[in-house]
Amino acid sequence: MAYADGPHHRGERIENRREAQQNRQEQRDDRRDLKQLENLIARFDAASSRRHHDALRQVDADLRAYVAADLAENRYELSDAQSEVRRDTHEVRDARYARDRREFQDAQRDRQDDKRDVRVEAEALRRTRGIQRELEGLYGRVDRNSLERKRSLMMELLQMARTEQARNQQEIREDRRESREDRREARDGRY
Repeated sequence: MAYADGPHHRGERIENRREAQQNRQEQRDDRRDLKQLENLIARFDAASSRRHHDALRQVDADLRAYVAADLAENRYELSDAQSEVRRDTHEVRDARYARDRREFQDAQRDRQDDKRDVRVEAEALRRTRGIQRELEGLYGRVDRNSLERKRSLMMELLQMARTEQARNQQEIREDRRESREDRREARDGRY
């Protein structure tokens, strides 16, 4: 029986390490994105206060590129979260048949966490698409109302980036919890 459980548990430990490494990379990317957006807003503010149209056009181009990259990242993260739910569903099924109550509960909790991630990523993608559509009608416009609305949308993107960074911190904490569980199970001889 130990041999039958061994490869599954080894695979789970490897998957947990992969997720932890991926979350650390996402955290670095989130920090970079946040700084980039903060810089973009500062450039926008400087250009709009001076009514510098060339600088505003450049900010528009950079903002368009930022939003496109953010959408691509959102699509990737949603796809990844959906893949994790599929893997978790298999783990729940395997744990149920293994008749290990703690493992089953851990697998269910992981699946619930990943389902929540799917909902959050889907909402972020939906909202970013909405912002992109609204910005498309504002690019190139320099009237006061357009500039105010553009800045408001940029601030919403900034808040979303900060929220993403906080969520990623939570993911890293969950990764640490899973790592502790893996070590405890290995120590207790369940691996």
